[in-house]
Amino acid sequence: MLSVREAWRRPELRFLALFLAILGVSFTAIAFKPVNDAIVVPYTAFIARLSGAVLRLLGENATVDSCVVSSPRFAVTIYNGCNGLITSLIFISGVLAFPARWGAKVAGVVGGLVAIQLINLVRIISLFYIGIYLPRFFNQSHILIWQSVVILAGVALWVTWAHRFAAPAVDRS
Repeated sequence: MLSVREAWRRPELRFLALFLAILGVSFTAIAFKPVNDAIVVPYTAFIARLSGAVLRLLGENATVDSCVVSSPRFAVTIYNGCNGLITSLIFISGVLAFPARWGAKVAGVVGGLVAIQLINLVRIISLFYIGIYLPRFFNQSHILIWQSVVILAGVALWVTWAHRFAAPAVDRS
């Protein structure tokens, strides 16, 4: 059995412990009502406004009310879990836990968050159009396909970042 000190010297165990700790803290934080009300809901409303703006650029008569994007043809409500935040927190936890230089971590977090939100924006727009043109496939597309795609994209982004851009920091232990 490894002692805590010996385990902490093993980079893979240190990564796993840090990843789970950061993930646990971040998921716990967003579960608190004050954090949800002050950060998650406004963030989700921003994602809804962004989605509405893109739909208007695409010629839709879309309006946004809080987290609901609607048109005379269809409406979607963006909830926590549909706003890309969970995937973003998983990604950020992986980047911060990985033994890399802080510059690489900052670049990874910023680039990853932008990429995840772009993927999520494509998700929301496509689900809006699926709701209009293929409504019988909306639930399957939403739950089975797009939830999986967004999470897998977040993991793929992290693997790409860790492999290509995150030269390990010097271990001074």
